Amino acid sequence: MNDAPLLVFEDVHKVFRSGGVLSARRVAAVDGISLHLKRDVGVFAIAGQSGSGKTTLARLLLRLERPSQGRILLDGQPLTGAGALGTMAFRRMVQPIFQNPFEAFSLHIPVDSYLFRTAINLGVAAPGAAAERVVDTALRQVGMSRDRVAGKYVHQFSGGELQRIAIARALIPRPRLIVADEPVSMLDASLRMTIVNLFLEIRRASDVAFIYITHDLSTAYYLADQIAIMHRGRIIERGDPKQVLTAPADAYTRSLIDAIPKIGERWPELGDASCGWRPAGECEIGLSARDPLDRGGNR
Repeated sequence: MNDAPLLVFEDVHKVFRSGGVLSARRVAAVDGISLHLKRDVGVFAIAGQSGSGKTTLARLLLRLERPSQGRILLDGQPLTGAGALGTMAFRRMVQPIFQNPFEAFSLHIPVDSYLFRTAINLGVAAPGAAAERVVDTALRQVGMSRDRVAGKYVHQFSGGELQRIAIARALIPRPRLIVADEPVSMLDASLRMTIVNLFLEIRRASDVAFIYITHDLSTAYYLADQIAIMHRGRIIERGDPKQVLTAPADAYTRSLIDAIPKIGERWPELGDASCGWRPAGECEIGLSARDPLDRGGNR
């Protein structure tokens, strides 16, 4: 059995510079993060408010940014610099799911074309029947079918359907790691838990690990096996979600939790749809889908 970590951050920094010669300014978006995530990490949530550095961390993981200092290792190989994973190997191992599914696809290309191109270009399957089988499998994993997507364009889908298709595309190369950056924040409240529960189903059915980037502590609490709280580019608290979010050690974490409605406070915009993912009877006592104490029986 391979006990080496799946993902390692070694004193990672990312500094952005802005302004002119006389007004130059340095902003440390990521400020000295060190992490070791085991292969069985499951879902690792990184939570924080806007500006905390969590999206920059996701971009570093996806090689959309390069660290100013430090190294990130995936499966023992650096993401950048000497000995870095090749582009093809990296894309097969790491796949993104972005915040806005409507920006993940071109308006002018049928969405199923993206799925076939992913299967063929990443060497997952040859053109023709083999690629069709791979695409069929990925779509079934997310509750969709090839008949539903064949020849259709972005505007012909709801946000929830399009995010499912984006998830299917990410699953095609059978990656080791999926980096999901605020994947439900652009969806209607009634659809969010449907996608969150889909992540849980995928995790149970495969060995893929998730880095789940979010500002929503409730979905992090419900979904994650571990959670880290980011503030000003640093991880200020990390551990089991129940421990971190019911007995936080840091004052900043406590302030985030205090801003969430508590048991007994209704979120009327969620309507009856918010009850679908919870055990029977919880709606009667007014638990909100955003309530950090509600992990229910769906883990």
